[in-house]
Amino acid sequence: MAIFTALLVSSIAILLSGASPIKAFSALAVGAFGTRDNLIETVVKATPLIIAGLGVALAFRGGLFNIGVEGQLFIGSIVAVLVGTNFDLPKIINVPLVMLAGALAGALLAAFSGYLKAWHGAHEVITTIMMNYIVLRIITWAIGANGPLRKPLSIVPETRSLFESARLPLLISDTRLHMGIVIALALAAGVYFLLFRTVLGVEIRIVGKNLHAAKYVGINVKRNIVLTMALSGGLAGLAGAIQVMGIPPYNFTTGFNVGYGFDSLAVAVLGSIHPVGVVFSALLFGAMDAGARLMQLRAKVPIDIITLLQGLILMFVAANQIIRSLYHLPAPSKEDSVNLTQSWGGE
Repeated sequence: MAIFTALLVSSIAILLSGASPIKAFSALAVGAFGTRDNLIETVVKATPLIIAGLGVALAFRGGLFNIGVEGQLFIGSIVAVLVGTNFDLPKIINVPLVMLAGALAGALLAAFSGYLKAWHGAHEVITTIMMNYIVLRIITWAIGANGPLRKPLSIVPETRSLFESARLPLLISDTRLHMGIVIALALAAGVYFLLFRTVLGVEIRIVGKNLHAAKYVGINVKRNIVLTMALSGGLAGLAGAIQVMGIPPYNFTTGFNVGYGFDSLAVAVLGSIHPVGVVFSALLFGAMDAGARLMQLRAKVPIDIITLLQGLILMFVAANQIIRSLYHLPAPSKEDSVNLTQSWGGE
């Protein structure tokens, strides 16, 4: 109902722009799912959102707000380039090595914010946001004029392309569909297992719901905070590495991966911070992104309508009482309304 309401409100904006909402949304659907290539593009665009969204969801489950996913994704991308352009090992070794490097870079960046929170009380929202700016400036310098990672003789700021041995294999030849989607789905299953079938997952969720209760039952809260942030940042860094390894021209350039980190926050919330929900939410965002250009061409609708639609969906999901009032839906039970982390059940 939140998505349906967002579509209705977006229709008003489309009408005000002088276009037809029916034509616009039809073109959006065709652009996302109309042909095999369109569907593949939707999946390709959803892949980094699934992985980074899982990182955000994991942090939320632990009661942490990792707003630094964008920076962690960037640092994962650039470290993947650094390793993938300097080591030309056999593919079976090089691909895992590059992915591990990107994941470790994101994990260390996020773990530092976790350390600052656990031992010094610095709020992770502030520290992770500041890390985004720091990483952005470092990368701007690294690929800028005379930067150490700048591709020689390149007109635009970009790095060298990864060696062939560091690139992800394609699932379908002559397309952009790469092994990243398989990895993303495997990670979703892994995060679900971690959260709901392991002792560590129980500890993460207990700390996320009540720090005092966690301390009372003997959970090492400080260690848990750092570890949760490291896992969250590791997933974000891995998302950046997989983007570099799977998408031509297999390098890092200005504008590459911009927005995926912040979109993953919306993906996690829309997916009720549950691994399964994150997968479907990421596919929805990937579909909107993939179909936006065809909507613009056929319906003459500004492409910014997609951003409006995404924002409205997120707003109506977060402010669910608006939807319940509009459609006279029953209020959630007291147990279900304690906090967002309990909305999927299954704990």
